[in-house]
Amino acid sequence: MKFTLSWLYDHLETSATVEEICAKLNQIGLEVEGVENPGAALEPFLTARILEATQHPNADRLQVCRVDAGPGMTDVQVVCGAPNARAGLAVIFAKPGTYVPGLDITIKAGKIRGEASGGMLCSLRELGMGEDTGGIAELPEDTLPGQSYADFAGLDDVVIEIAITPNRGDALSVRGIARDLAAAGLGTLRPWMAEAVEGTFESPITWENSYPEACPWVLGRTVRGVKNGPSPEWLRRKLESIGLRSISTLVDITNYFCFDLGRPLHVFDVKKLSGSRLTLCHGAGETFKALDGQDYTVTPDDCVITDANGVQSVGGIMGGDASGADEGTTDVFVECALFDPVHIALSCRRLGLSSDSSYRFERGVDPALPVAAMEAATRMIIELCGGEASEVVSAGEQPAWQREATLRFNRVRDLGGLDVPAQDSIALLEKLGFEVQEKTETHVRASVPSWRNDIAQKPVLAQGQDLPADQAARAAEGVELIEAESDLVEEVLRLKGLDAVPPVPLPSVSVVPAVALTPRQVRAARARRVLAARGLVETVGFSFVSHEDALRFGGAPDSLRLLNPIASDLDQMRPTPMVNLVAASQRNAARGWADIGLFEIGAGFSEDGQQQIAAGLRAGHTPRYPGQVSTAVSLWTAKADALELLTQLGVSVEGLSATPDAPSWYHPGRSGVLRQGPKMVLGYFGELHPSLLQAEGIDVPVVGFEILLDAVPEPKRRRKSAPKLSAFQPVRRDFAFVVARDVPGEKLLKAVKGADRNLVSDVSLFDLYEGEHVPEGHRSMGVEVTLQPVDKSLTDAELEAVSERIVAAVAKATGATLR
Repeated sequence: MKFTLSWLYDHLETSATVEEICAKLNQIGLEVEGVENPGAALEPFLTARILEATQHPNADRLQVCRVDAGPGMTDVQVVCGAPNARAGLAVIFAKPGTYVPGLDITIKAGKIRGEASGGMLCSLRELGMGEDTGGIAELPEDTLPGQSYADFAGLDDVVIEIAITPNRGDALSVRGIARDLAAAGLGTLRPWMAEAVEGTFESPITWENSYPEACPWVLGRTVRGVKNGPSPEWLRRKLESIGLRSISTLVDITNYFCFDLGRPLHVFDVKKLSGSRLTLCHGAGETFKALDGQDYTVTPDDCVITDANGVQSVGGIMGGDASGADEGTTDVFVECALFDPVHIALSCRRLGLSSDSSYRFERGVDPALPVAAMEAATRMIIELCGGEASEVVSAGEQPAWQREATLRFNRVRDLGGLDVPAQDSIALLEKLGFEVQEKTETHVRASVPSWRNDIAQKPVLAQGQDLPADQAARAAEGVELIEAESDLVEEVLRLKGLDAVPPVPLPSVSVVPAVALTPRQVRAARARRVLAARGLVETVGFSFVSHEDALRFGGAPDSLRLLNPIASDLDQMRPTPMVNLVAASQRNAARGWADIGLFEIGAGFSEDGQQQIAAGLRAGHTPRYPGQVSTAVSLWTAKADALELLTQLGVSVEGLSATPDAPSWYHPGRSGVLRQGPKMVLGYFGELHPSLLQAEGIDVPVVGFEILLDAVPEPKRRRKSAPKLSAFQPVRRDFAFVVARDVPGEKLLKAVKGADRNLVSDVSLFDLYEGEHVPEGHRSMGVEVTLQPVDKSLTDAELEAVSERIVAAVAKATGATLR
């Protein structure tokens, strides 16, 4: 909300400075966002008069002028090239040292073609205020020399901009702001009363209201015989100072009252209307051109104003171009209505349309003001445009806005922490327009003024369906009382000054602070640390990808297609963060960084919902180290990354199994699915599919993994006992088994582990071999078995017996033979 200091003075009688006004606005909750003085840059420029203008002796297009610029500069010589410079002309003078914004130069005293020049005579363009007119600015003949041009032109009016919270619709008017400042002790609110204009004829236009839910009350009157044209200087300056464009007197009057009183109005050109009736009704899919020149299609939920030809306005938002007032308008119909805030807000969002009027209706306008506003607007139209007014016509009725609220004086202290005497609280409320209905030693009951729509309104409660009706009614009544009292507490506190409220820490719930992060957040943070420690670099990608990329990673259902994407190639919700990692790998490879490791923890989307995924990718080759050659990345590295992450998240690797049914974007023979039990899938790993890499333009090996973090079970919390450490050294034995190629290695390892669970503490695969001395269709698997005795050292006979049990268990489970 913007307003000027002079506009504020129309409603507030005060001697406070700009600094004091801004400080008080901040104290009462109307936060100042900016203060601008448009005349500050023009302060050094002075009004002056040319005493004499003679031809420059050394230049045909220059004149030597003697200028009177006021006290101390009554006879200054200035060389000027403007063709309209002449004796007796009142001009704008810039003395040496003055910065000229339109030319981006600073004036210096010097000589021009041999003649001294002690300043500059300026045009409005050079001041940054207008277009080039081919000469210097010409001021009125009676202008006195030596005045600041900013003061002379009325450009020293400070513009203040404040932030408005959604509940303070009353502060969207200059009078509302003045009322708050006066109540806070910064001056006196000037009285305002609209003088009635007597109607001399019946209005040829009447109202019909068939949509009272959206517009409960509407007024109107015809003013005939008006003469529309440019607005007077004072009105044009008020509007332009706050960033509004002056259009015409009739339109500017409606804009003036929109900001002055927070009362939106609209004027229709009577001769452009068809029929004698305007109807407030539901839209019916019509398309009409609004005053902004755009076409809009209304829906049955939108409230429109129609005549015999169709839609002429979207009620409370914007009028139509076909019935707008212009220079040829002679008869106007003035509309002043109350619109429901929710209906206005929903229509604005449906139509993608907003205006200064809708901005105010959405936040609530004064329901008791329409009659007075209609009279005030009518009188201004007649004063500025002439004409005569009809009687006022209306439809609907004024809604019952009367409300009361009760304040217990001790609640100001209990809720706000500021001890305010009872009489001070009452005085502050009365200054805001509250009328005391009842007063006791403990509380005050007051009626709420019509312009404060936010106070004592009935709250909307989402109560349980199974709640008994009498209990729900009591709860709603109690909430209504609490809300109203809290509103009054807020008013008292802010008028005393929000900076006066002492900062008091909230009482702690317990000595031990509550957990700051959820288990899901802890799991994601731990996953980041683990993957970063393994040498992967974290990336953050969009949750949107192209439809084609999504197809390569498991499909792109229409239910996850974006209707209004931020870019044409980001029109699908991604199925997995792996989509972004592959794209990032391709971009890095194209710039010479083919060997890279990346990871992202983010959302993956499917028709079943959203899940959090930790995805990692390695591309190219491993780094070279002394004594170690660089090799292509392999699926074993991806599996190791996945298993390490699961281990750090509390999953026992021994309870996992790997199956070869990885998703379609993985290599079908070099990938796997990590499962906990037959149904619980925890993640995938392996080489990416060659066709996928080819489509992405990647010509280096790429492996990856995905861990479904939401599927990872929470580690069981058990009381840990002291570890049982054996006093005897472990014994390690290697076995090489020849087994059919289609037998999973995991099955063999489980058989070894189950051969003697008391002694076998660990089993690991260290070798795979196919070739000479191994039958066709078979392979050799080398495993290392760790035997950990507990009670005594193992004898050779006992070791031999354990080895035989291991060979027998493997043979039984897999059909393998000892090599």
